[in-house]
Amino acid sequence: MKSVLIWDLPTRLFHWVLSSGFIVAAVISLLLGDDSPLFPYHAIIGLTIALMVCLRVIWGVVGTRYARFSTFVFGPGAAIEYMKGTIVGGGKRYVGHNSGSAMAIFALLALVLAMAITGVMLGQGNESVKDIHEILAWVAVGVAVVHVLGVAVHTLRHRENIVASMIHGKKDAEPSDAIPSSKPVVAVIFLVIAGAWTVGLIRNYNPSTKTTTLPLIGTVLQLGENENENDKDGAKNNNGNAKHDDD
Repeated sequence: MKSVLIWDLPTRLFHWVLSSGFIVAAVISLLLGDDSPLFPYHAIIGLTIALMVCLRVIWGVVGTRYARFSTFVFGPGAAIEYMKGTIVGGGKRYVGHNSGSAMAIFALLALVLAMAITGVMLGQGNESVKDIHEILAWVAVGVAVVHVLGVAVHTLRHRENIVASMIHGKKDAEPSDAIPSSKPVVAVIFLVIAGAWTVGLIRNYNPSTKTTTLPLIGTVLQLGENENENDKDGAKNNNGNAKHDDD
C-alpha cells in the first residue's frame, strides 16, 4: 500500500467548516448565553453551517467515491462489530468512513438541520421550540464529543492518523482505491455559495433591532432580544403606572 488520494477537497472543506462553525456557535450560545453581544452571530453561523449541510447532502449523492453516502451506510451489526474490533483489536479496516464515524456524521447532519429549523422558528417568534432547540444543541455536543473520542481511540488503536488524512486527503491504501481528482473547482463553487450566503446574512443584520433577512428568501429573523422593544415596553408600562398614580 501507498499514500493515495481518498478525500476530495469539498469533503474536507465541509468537514472543517462544519466543525469550526459548530464549535464557535455552541460556545457563544451554550457558554456565553443569550445576553452576550455575540449571541446573534451564533445564529448567523448556524444558518451558514445549515447551508453547508444542504450542500453536503447534495455532494453525498453526486460526489466522489468516498464522499457518497452509499459508501458508508452501515447497519447496527457493522457498527457493533467495528466497536468490538476497536476495543479488543482486529476488525475490518475501512478506506473511507468507518461505521462508527458514519453514525456520528449522519447524526450530526440531522441535528444541525433540526437546530436550523427550530432556530428559524425561534427567529419568527415561535418560543415554543426554544427548549427543543437547546436540547438538540446539547445532544449535538454530546455526539461531537463521542465522535472526537472515537477518532482518538481509532488513531491510537490502528496507528492511522485520520485527522491528518482529512487535511491532506490521503490515506494508505491500494492504488485502485484512489479517487482520480480532488475536485477543487467544486470546492471553490461551494465556498463561493456559502460565502455569499454568509456575507448576505451579515450585511442584512441590523444591530439595533438584532434582525437579519435571509438572502434571496426575504424572511426576516429575530436573532436576539430586541432591546429597543423592551425599552418601549418599559416606557409604556412606566407611563401607564404614572397615569394610574395620577388617578
